[in-house]
Amino acid sequence: MNPLNHVAIIMDGNGRWGLKFKNSRNAGHKAGLNTVEKIIKETIKKDISFLTLFAFSTENWKRPRKEIEYLFNLLENFLINRIEELHKRNIKLKILGSKKFSPKLNKLLNNSEKKTSKNTKLQINLALNYGSKSELMDAVKKMKKNKNTITEKNLSSNLQTKNIPDPDLLIRTGNTKRLSNFLLWQLAYSEIFFEKKLWPDFNEKDYNRIIREYKKIKRNFGKI
Repeated sequence: MNPLNHVAIIMDGNGRWGLKFKNSRNAGHKAGLNTVEKIIKETIKKDISFLTLFAFSTENWKRPRKEIEYLFNLLENFLINRIEELHKRNIKLKILGSKKFSPKLNKLLNNSEKKTSKNTKLQINLALNYGSKSELMDAVKKMKKNKNTITEKNLSSNLQTKNIPDPDLLIRTGNTKRLSNFLLWQLAYSEIFFEKKLWPDFNEKDYNRIIREYKKIKRNFGKI
């Protein structure tokens, strides 16, 4: 059976769920947060060390302003109300992406990272204002500035994920089959599962089903 150390998830379908069931995209984002909490708990049960969640991409700034404000308010409230609980559960929070938010949210993110920095049970990498192309461009610029030799190892060491193992498994909900500029370098040999369910409908049984299927796969990494 394949070891599973790192799961990455593109949490797609919140807006569509909200429009379908509540006539509001924002209602879908709120419901999606409940799924996040369920999956965090299940990840801990499975003794998985890293969980990376794609929460807000660099392209998501194109969405309506009110929706963006609602998303960030949800995140602020989550950090205010739940970071102590995450800390007590020995969970480390790391932010991937560019912190170009309000002073209040930036402070909350920085304080949350600092507070949980020494925790070891589970590391949650929250991708916010993240785009893989930008990450790769920034890494190349750093290498050029530092006059590094261009190698795979050096490029990897200049990414935001430099101390994080590549995902073993990527799950994308919402019945959409694309990577959407997420961890393009890091997902080179990840097993990818596209799930039809919208993110708020995704549950522990679905998660465990995918994990079971993943563990049955013969992973060759280019070998026979």
